Amino acid sequence: MQVTETLNEGLKRGYKITITAAELEEKVTAKLKEAQPEIEMKGFRKGKVPMAMLKKQFGERMMGETMQESVDGAMQEHLEKSGDRPAMQPKIEMEGGEQWKPGDDVVVAVEYEALPEIPEFDAAGLKLEKLVVKASDEAIEEALNGLAENAQNFEKKRKGTKAKDGDQVVIDFEGFVDGEAFEGGKGEDYPLVLGSNSFIPGFEDQLVGAKQEDELDVNVSFPEQYQAEHLAGKAAVFKCTVKEVRGPKAAEVDDELAKKFGAEDLDGLKKQIAERLEAEYTGAARQILKRGLLDQLDDKVTFELPPSLVSAEASQIAHQLYHEENPEDTGHDHGAIEPTDEHNKLAERRVRLGLLLAELGRKESVEVTDAEMTQAVMNQARQYPGQERQFFEFIQQNPQMQQQLRAPIFEDKVVDLVVEKADVTEKEVSKEELQKAVESLDEI
Repeated sequence: MQVTETLNEGLKRGYKITITAAELEEKVTAKLKEAQPEIEMKGFRKGKVPMAMLKKQFGERMMGETMQESVDGAMQEHLEKSGDRPAMQPKIEMEGGEQWKPGDDVVVAVEYEALPEIPEFDAAGLKLEKLVVKASDEAIEEALNGLAENAQNFEKKRKGTKAKDGDQVVIDFEGFVDGEAFEGGKGEDYPLVLGSNSFIPGFEDQLVGAKQEDELDVNVSFPEQYQAEHLAGKAAVFKCTVKEVRGPKAAEVDDELAKKFGAEDLDGLKKQIAERLEAEYTGAARQILKRGLLDQLDDKVTFELPPSLVSAEASQIAHQLYHEENPEDTGHDHGAIEPTDEHNKLAERRVRLGLLLAELGRKESVEVTDAEMTQAVMNQARQYPGQERQFFEFIQQNPQMQQQLRAPIFEDKVVDLVVEKADVTEKEVSKEELQKAVESLDEI
């Protein structure tokens, strides 16, 4: 085997790998000899089939396998000797192509972009600011009032009061299609919150303005995709009697409210709220800290970038932004989207930081554990209630999705590792100052 360099410009590499016909023939013969003892063929005892006949029967297939193995082995050997790590899958083309015939040397042209050398930097020289926010009494009270609002009760309104959106009406009702009552269309003392959209579209709207003891017909049409096929798309009349009109009333902020949310008493609920708020503040502060770290790394560490990675990232950014700006275009037949200078600049930053963090993680032997991956999958699966098992199976069978879940975990672990070595000072700020800092972050 012979390897000849044909290109060495920046990160671009090109090689010509020659595997002689004699090498291939020797490897094919060795494979057939290894298999010969187990081969049976009509007219010959097991293991006694002549080599010439084996080559005639299996030689072509063995030659194909051997060529592939030889090229793969040559590439692996070259990468180990050179120390190169291709940025993307190398481009491999066999010279001669379909014109190649047994007895010819195999000549393969290989091209790729090598990952650059990542320069060392002193993490201790990084100066970072960590924002700290304590849960204020006002924020806790605001959250308590929100919980009370969500846990609202309804109290009866004065007779003659007209129902409005947000009110609860207690009704008896019976539905008819073509003058006939249908199964499941009847209810008594049903508490319906107007505006909840829990009934057929248009039903609740016709009860706005109704009063206690009113009797009225509600005319609606079942949706075309209604779950009960015999009612789908049909017009219906619901005869309704309004028995009460009730107005919403926030629950009292007391121990009873606390128990509804799993706390022993009001003080316990306040403590839970404070912990939740401060966890949210910590998460937001980490975004700001991480952004500050990435900005400093982007300024301090420079190296040549593989053009193919930058081009691929710029195209992905352009495609993503196009769909964000044109949500009505849900397909991918919109033609090519040319990245702008802004897209290319953002792509260069992302590729630079991605390669830098990947190299730091490699040197520090950072790994994503099975437990961390399982937790990430579980978090994603919650978005598909009732289909969690199917989602787990989809992830197991999709390496690309696994990598999409693994990448941010790996990045966060590397960021944490760098932050530990950096000079970090804490600064206590208000919730409003933290919010302003979060809003000031550009999309990166």
